[in-house]
Amino acid sequence: MPRRTPPTADQPKLDRSWHLARTPQEMEVADIEYALIRCFEAFGHWQAECLASVADFAASGPENALLHMIRMNDRPKSIRDLCHMANRQDIPNIQYSLRKLIKGGLVVRSGSGRSGVTYGTTELGRNVCDRYADVRAELLIGSVSRLPELARRLAEATHALDLMTGIYEQAAREAATHRSLLGSFGGQPPAKIPGRK
Repeated sequence: MPRRTPPTADQPKLDRSWHLARTPQEMEVADIEYALIRCFEAFGHWQAECLASVADFAASGPENALLHMIRMNDRPKSIRDLCHMANRQDIPNIQYSLRKLIKGGLVVRSGSGRSGVTYGTTELGRNVCDRYADVRAELLIGSVSRLPELARRLAEATHALDLMTGIYEQAAREAATHRSLLGSFGGQPPAKIPGRK
């Protein structure tokens, strides 16, 4: 197999620009966003396969995550707790997922509107979570531990993602403010999408 040689000064470098990556800084942010998309999808595939290996229950990545968040610290959680933990605002989707987890016998609902409704894992749910943790330890954590450099960089990556979460949240608030106050951004009216009123 021929070895690749780096481009010389007179050879053009690979053009990585696109509509979201017009400058070097935009390119860096677009690179991490694209990596996040791919990583999120791979994480969802992993969650589905890991759960399928320990239970006859089909769950999406977010449903799987809700199950483990409910189990976290073996303390029941309210929908508000789950929204805060997952940084989600789509309560109807969370309610749908909770109904699915309850129907599957993994989660139980307790309380009422007055005292507050909480969700906890059933004995079956705890057993599934524990078996999931065993498969996760063997396959996922085992793979990470064989890459010491990656293992050392995980805390740094977590910190960077936490910072980006805050930046995205602030940018979303600013975009919503522009939308509600001005009706447009940068002096341009919002694009009209055919079929929408």
